[in-house]
Amino acid sequence: MQAPAVFQNIELERSGPFIREIVSEEGALLNISVETRAGKGRVLVQTTPLMGVIFQDAANTAVFVAQQETGVSLSGTDVIFSITADQEIPGVDGSSAGALMTLLTISAINGTELNNSVTLTGTIDDEGNVGAIGGVFEKAKAAEAGGKTLFLLPRENSELVIYNLEERSIGGFTVVERVPEAVDAEEYIEENIGINVEYVDTIEDILEYEM
Repeated sequence: MQAPAVFQNIELERSGPFIREIVSEEGALLNISVETRAGKGRVLVQTTPLMGVIFQDAANTAVFVAQQETGVSLSGTDVIFSITADQEIPGVDGSSAGALMTLLTISAINGTELNNSVTLTGTIDDEGNVGAIGGVFEKAKAAEAGGKTLFLLPRENSELVIYNLEERSIGGFTVVERVPEAVDAEEYIEENIGINVEYVDTIEDILEYEM
């Protein structure tokens, strides 16, 4: 299954003798799969690009919640997550794929197929609640560009802050300011990116769309 992620792109710009860094955020889709095999109850992660410690913690929580949701113990099973990217991107870290990894593990336990036209983002806690993430707009763009038609978003991310450029005159000078505005994430993303959005609160909500 493909998961939207955000990474920082750093470019160097030279101006005379000076060099400055320009940092921007871009979205990309990561390919995440899971395999279960007889083992010792380990949760393993093999990745390209490299993932950090927070990602490993999210994987552990995902497996815990999947066991709680299905009632199936994986104490004698190793769960192996594989993460790759179609394009070359720097290492990423974070817990925003937690809900998706939970879904993948439940699918592996139940032997069910997932809808490839749907993707999601969100953290997961021990009780199966889906939590807020960052980079909502960039992730939505990556999902749409990757051919997804439905983007499941944590309800905690229902408010999106955008910035409008406004001009005003001060002492004969024109000043351009970035003025923040809070908008509904679902409406803004559907109108400006063109992918359908649904809010989710729990792993049970996600299962209604995926299984």
